[in-house]
Amino acid sequence: MSFSEYLRHYWPVILFFIWIAYKIWRPRRVKKLLPELRKRNVAIIDVRTVAEFERGHAPDSMNIPLQELKNRLQEIPNDVPVILCCASGTRSALARRFLLGQGFKEVYNAGSFNNLII
Repeated sequence: MSFSEYLRHYWPVILFFIWIAYKIWRPRRVKKLLPELRKRNVAIIDVRTVAEFERGHAPDSMNIPLQELKNRLQEIPNDVPVILCCASGTRSALARRFLLGQGFKEVYNAGSFNNLII
């Protein structure tokens, strides 16, 4: 089987493994950057629901649920790095894309809020 045939048959599996690798790598990268970002007064935004946030959250984080993000942009400082977190990284990925589209320059997706607890 040639490489192109292999790729044509197995691209969903390959894509799945790339996605899994990214889901593992991204939070580790943010966790390594966390000490430096904290020195720069990073804003940590948890985009889970209020009930989820009340059950536990990262230190110094503020809760802006994803569905309220558009109406609460003024609460997020635009001159410091922003770290987003949620339960799994899906909502924070959506929030990151939105904030970058709104002109925020340095926005990180930490995935689960547990990745920010040191």
